[in-house]
Amino acid sequence: MTTKIYIPRDSSALSMGADKVAVAIAQEAKKRGKEVEIIRNGSRGLYWLETMVEVSTDKGRVAYGPVKVKDVSALFDADFLSGLSSNAGAHALSLGYTEEIDWLKKQQRLTFARVGITDPVSLEDYIAHDGYKGLKNALALSGDDIVRTVTDSGLRGRGGAAFPTGIKWKTVLACEAEQKYIVCNADEGDSGTFSDRMIMENDPFVLIEGMTIAGIAVGATCGYIYLRSEYPHALHVLNEAIEKAEQAGYLGEKIRGSGHTFQLEVRRAAGAYVCGEETSLLESLEGKRGMVRFKPPLPAIEGLFGKPTVVNNVISLATVPIILDKGAQYYADYGMGRSRGTLPIQLAGNIKHGGLVELAFGITLRELLYEYGGGSATGKPIRAVQVGGPLGAFLPESQFDTPLDYEAFTSIWAVLGHGGVVAFDDTVDMAKMARYAFEFCAIESCGKCTPCRIGSIRGVEVMDKIIADKNKQTPNTVKNIKLLRDLSDTMLNGSLCALGGMTPYPVLSAMNHFPEDF
Repeated sequence: MTTKIYIPRDSSALSMGADKVAVAIAQEAKKRGKEVEIIRNGSRGLYWLETMVEVSTDKGRVAYGPVKVKDVSALFDADFLSGLSSNAGAHALSLGYTEEIDWLKKQQRLTFARVGITDPVSLEDYIAHDGYKGLKNALALSGDDIVRTVTDSGLRGRGGAAFPTGIKWKTVLACEAEQKYIVCNADEGDSGTFSDRMIMENDPFVLIEGMTIAGIAVGATCGYIYLRSEYPHALHVLNEAIEKAEQAGYLGEKIRGSGHTFQLEVRRAAGAYVCGEETSLLESLEGKRGMVRFKPPLPAIEGLFGKPTVVNNVISLATVPIILDKGAQYYADYGMGRSRGTLPIQLAGNIKHGGLVELAFGITLRELLYEYGGGSATGKPIRAVQVGGPLGAFLPESQFDTPLDYEAFTSIWAVLGHGGVVAFDDTVDMAKMARYAFEFCAIESCGKCTPCRIGSIRGVEVMDKIIADKNKQTPNTVKNIKLLRDLSDTMLNGSLCALGGMTPYPVLSAMNHFPEDF
């Protein structure tokens, strides 16, 4: 009897030795005369337990982790292939049935429903787990009906701006043009974020399906995935999945026998953070230097090559298939207020249990940090968290009870962004973190507008003076802090895009909540 063993091919798991573990298990099985089939699935997102090995049993998959090459022989000695009925149940690395792991069991996985379960590049596996049901329904609807469904679901952009996805699609649908485009912003550059990468590496077909539905909805026949240059594994997986989708008639001309055409191509990004801004992305995609465009016109009206273009984030597009499969109300029933559905939250930084948590909007930061994150990795108190990437505000412990909701975060002058949560313990120097925000902006600025180009450099200089004078109580400190606030006000209100316009968020929040560090 052949036993199926699941070992992740996710790049984070690979960095923890997943390939070596897979080879070691295959060799040990052969040596012991055991029949095994090794399937390279995606990661479940419990990154502190990678490499996590799962064994298929009659009662479900049994997980072990973190498994290293040196552990393989002992796992076979414990007869881990037989499941929990054997000695393996008492093995130190045994995690029990995967679906019963508390960290996973409490989640509400909609967008990530298949991640960690299927072979990422198996189209048969994807279809067997409800894949392409959304596209099937979309092919029976008009563009107006598809757009209305997405609008009614309450789906908002998951890239950070939180703009209603349906309104953007409706604008493109209403434009008269001989050519329209769907562009996926996969230039995931925010610190502490990895949900886009996980979708592309571990469930690429859901992104392909979502983009295809978007194309059918607005009348676009061509799509591009603008992929972060530092994601070589995602590039390989996406291209393999696109080829298989084309061969099976899910991409190309006359999709599944319909009158719709949709071509899809992956383009590698330019390696610049500013190219995550949609107009800069479009410039780069056209082969130009990635610089921000003036708006209007909006990309939905004059986007790629001057044509109407839908620009959405990976998670936004990957969520569309379940909405078209289950219906708008099914998705809208999750969440709170105007923040509907679920958000893939990425826990990183000084955190004990870092990884991917998908939950409905409304959970608090405190619950995330302690019930899921397990507190700081060092065991020290968590002093601050930065939510929303390098341009997100630093939140103190007094704001940890804020629910994850776009409007709730706006009310405390913070951003939810892409759902990245980076934790810092009480050894962090918030003045140095504020300096880093300016330094990051100076390095990544496209240079088109003065507040961002010059303001970020002046910000580093002023922060250096404040840090040098710290604890000396000189008159210069008060003067420089006032200068820093004036500079932040100029950048906040005068920058052309969010890079310069949001750099003051981490700076001012650090100054306001942690004045003692300045």
